[in-house]
Amino acid sequence: MSADPTPSEPPILRLREEDHVVVATADLPIGAEIPLPGVEAFRTTAPIPRGHKLAVRPVTQGGQVLKYGQSIGRATTAIAPGDHVHSHNLGMDLDEREHEFGTARVQPTFPEGRDLPRTFLGYHRPDGRVGTRNYIGVITSVNCSASSANMIADQFRHTGLEEFENVDGVMAITHQSGCGLVPDSEGGQMLLRTLRGYANHPNFGGLLVLGLGCEMIAVNQLVDGLGLPEGAYVETMTIQDFGGIRATVRAGVEKIQEMMPRVNEARREPADVAHLTLGLNCGGSDGYSGITANPALGYASDLLVAAGGTSTLAETPEVYGAEHLLTRRAVSPEVGQRLLDRIEWWKDYTAAGEGTLDNNPSPGNKAGGLTTILEKSLGAVAKGGTAELTGVYEYAEPIAAKGFTFMDTPGYDPVSVTGLVAGGATVVCFTTGRGSVLGCKPAPSIKLATNTPMYERMHEDMDLNCGRIVDGTASLTEVGEEIYRMIVEVASGRETVSEELDLGQDEFIPWHVGAVT
Repeated sequence: MSADPTPSEPPILRLREEDHVVVATADLPIGAEIPLPGVEAFRTTAPIPRGHKLAVRPVTQGGQVLKYGQSIGRATTAIAPGDHVHSHNLGMDLDEREHEFGTARVQPTFPEGRDLPRTFLGYHRPDGRVGTRNYIGVITSVNCSASSANMIADQFRHTGLEEFENVDGVMAITHQSGCGLVPDSEGGQMLLRTLRGYANHPNFGGLLVLGLGCEMIAVNQLVDGLGLPEGAYVETMTIQDFGGIRATVRAGVEKIQEMMPRVNEARREPADVAHLTLGLNCGGSDGYSGITANPALGYASDLLVAAGGTSTLAETPEVYGAEHLLTRRAVSPEVGQRLLDRIEWWKDYTAAGEGTLDNNPSPGNKAGGLTTILEKSLGAVAKGGTAELTGVYEYAEPIAAKGFTFMDTPGYDPVSVTGLVAGGATVVCFTTGRGSVLGCKPAPSIKLATNTPMYERMHEDMDLNCGRIVDGTASLTEVGEEIYRMIVEVASGRETVSEELDLGQDEFIPWHVGAVT
């Protein structure tokens, strides 16, 4: 499991002794003296914003710049100690990374005597899975039925649930496709996997599937062959068969009202944390992401895996450049190669769009101190802890393997998390440095702030401040254990801030790939 970074005076963080750069933990003026053990004292040659990189060793033009002990790019000009290292003097390192399979396999052990919970209170489903929430979903087969689905769900948004304390709500699951998208195409299969993943999610106690009636991806395709357990509360409707929008909405509301007492019969009961599937995601990353929230979440991920649970990393464009660290953890060459195959797919996909994977980081990432995709990815993979990699899945595929796994998704947060939830994630942890505010019903979203200033500015939208690691008021291990405890508490019913604000319905955004005819 990850070690704590080493703070020093003035306010900088040294991550590895061999690194060429350190990270500023406060704004440093030009001329600030930097005394660092093992390095001849020098002064800053430019103002260094908080979260940005400061050179502590000279680098020749074209030389690799190390952070986390890994290359984050090559110097586009000579760099001297005291220089600000960012987009003006650091570019992409195009060298191929050496890929090994299984040379760094670790099976985390659950610490004894730490009073860490091994059970949570969840909704036991007839097929043996355990949900962390108990929603009723109105899922659409096509965009043409989206407005009707929203009208039905809106009838229960602020009223109608008072006597059903075990029902978390009624949510509409709408999207922008389903008609001209060929079902057997790559995009059609991806959408179908996503919709079926939500239809079969353990956080739904009841389901109304709503279509127009003439779409290519029909209502019955979403439920036929799903293997829904006996007694599952599922209703299907099409607007054309029910006589239009008004008649459909009236009938849909009646169906949910009839379903509500039966769904309310579910009760939270103790379950082993091995039944949890944790989705790992980040958005609005900054220079602290790979130092505080991400490795602390990685520590919590390792705890869950050690207890028999499942944890899933995602965002393929944001592990590019660090994928060699994941393949070394693969349980087999086949698992490692599957990750590399997805990276190659992304290279072709971005090239077809006249881009490259190094188009990432975003402007906000760069303002927060991240320069290249290599640097961003090295910090992002820290969310996955140290556990061996047991499985690699395509977008929205059911996550079947236990332990630490990976899902191929874009880096766009709502699309990425939609894939994770479709795959079966029952809780999501979301790290952010700039201040992302994502919800992802029916799974709860736990927001982890990477730095204290942002947490204090946006504390009503954050669940936990991981910036205390840099502040020196908490260790990485302490925050990691705090995240783990929060995961278990949230799985047991504790509301997250995004749930308090009723966020998550509009963030259902399946990945759109392929032609629409």
